[in-house]
Amino acid sequence: MARAGVLSRARAPFVAVTLSYMSPLILALDQGTTSSRALVIDANATIRGVGQFEFSQYFPAPALVEHDPLELWDGQMRAIRAALHSAGVTPQEITAIGITNQRETVMLWERSTGNPIGRAIVWQDRRTADMMRELAQAGHEEMIHRATGLVLDSYFSASKIAWMLRDGGPALQARAQAGEICAGTMDSWLVWQLTDGARHVTDVSNASRTMLMGIDTLAWDARLLELFGIPAPMMAQIVASSGEVARTSRKVFGAEIPIAGLIGDQQAALFGQQCLNPGQAKCTYGTGCFLLANTGHRPIITFNGLLSTVAWRIGNERAVYALEGSVFMGGATIQWLRDGLGMISSSAEVNTLAAQVSDSGGVTLVPAFAGLGAPHWDPAARALIGGLTRGSTKSHIARAALEGIAFQCADLLTAFAANDGQAVVDLRVDGGAAASDLLMQIQSDVSGVAVNRPAVLESTALGAACMAGLATGVWRSTDELLGFRKVDRVFVPQHDATWRATERARWSRAVERSKEWNPT
Repeated sequence: MARAGVLSRARAPFVAVTLSYMSPLILALDQGTTSSRALVIDANATIRGVGQFEFSQYFPAPALVEHDPLELWDGQMRAIRAALHSAGVTPQEITAIGITNQRETVMLWERSTGNPIGRAIVWQDRRTADMMRELAQAGHEEMIHRATGLVLDSYFSASKIAWMLRDGGPALQARAQAGEICAGTMDSWLVWQLTDGARHVTDVSNASRTMLMGIDTLAWDARLLELFGIPAPMMAQIVASSGEVARTSRKVFGAEIPIAGLIGDQQAALFGQQCLNPGQAKCTYGTGCFLLANTGHRPIITFNGLLSTVAWRIGNERAVYALEGSVFMGGATIQWLRDGLGMISSSAEVNTLAAQVSDSGGVTLVPAFAGLGAPHWDPAARALIGGLTRGSTKSHIARAALEGIAFQCADLLTAFAANDGQAVVDLRVDGGAAASDLLMQIQSDVSGVAVNRPAVLESTALGAACMAGLATGVWRSTDELLGFRKVDRVFVPQHDATWRATERARWSRAVERSKEWNPT
């Protein structure tokens, strides 16, 4: 499955631009699922420059998703150059770097050369579903859930690392045991590259998504490493989300800049949305949709499909935790309409198309292209479109796609309310798809909650920048960050509870039909 051998490519030196801008400035790197981005952000949380480059998605077989690590790195460096150029600054004028990233995507590389061993396996990939099913049948599910706060699903990194080691055979496994091979999520990969191999680290928020870190201990769990057959020497050092962990290599970047912020993308968005107190929640509409609620300094282990995860740790302070619900297909559903069906030529066109009808005409699209995430956790589910009639048009399908995204998030809100008996009434939103007025109104309607959209949707990059800025004195405390978030618009429900119950029932029937579609 394209796991081949070591990949290598000559490193392109960083060429500094010659313009200038007053510091302090933070460079936020946002390594996402479909693009590598970089933003220059000043001390007032104003975006001064942006660079973004999409990269290839590899689908070697159904339900398998891979990325080329070198393409990601090349794209990230191109994005950095573009962001610095648009801001009119040189690398020497950057105070610190904050990194945020797609979380569970994982890869292997040689410690001596930094060359990747095959492609990265993306969080959406389902190749290890059978492995996880076997672990559940062997009785490990509850132990893993209590130790990590996660459900037994191939979404997380552990089974992906185990698969890569098995695929590489005894020779690769022996090298991993000897410490010659590194395993890491995308934050680890970027730090390794930026430091020219000097540091192999990951922060607590990313480590909590591997299914290998104890959620209470914030350390790699020896029982889990043994269970998955993963040698401890290949794992990164776990560090705080905010704190200087390294400095960039002059060979790579042209300057020694503190790398002072590491945080998973969804936790970064929670921080960037200023959900700093227990009970505050946000939903990010990106490739997937991710709803997180701050739970304070203690993890809450639930058994209704929600995950407990580390939100962040600032320096030596106690870690902050969150409850999370993960939807696999958010904006990726719109990409499928564009790339898979050719129904639209750009993602933005879905709004125009869907707005041509007042409702979906009974058409329901369940976007279970990669199985169902929370609260269902069914890797065998598959996407379906139901309720079609001769009167159905592509406008109805487009609107059903937007509804499918919103219904999945509504299911998460229902699970959150069932967990603690207190419903979310003010949902803060961000991510690219949150720019859609139509989607946000649909979300409010089907959920029965107010949807609060900020004026600037770059919450993820802002969260990473804040982590770096807090560590380097750009901001002295989180209190200085509270004025940064400005509200653009609040969407309130335009339908009553009876309408909502009818629509949710239709959705639930469709979801049940999508489950266990591909059980083998």
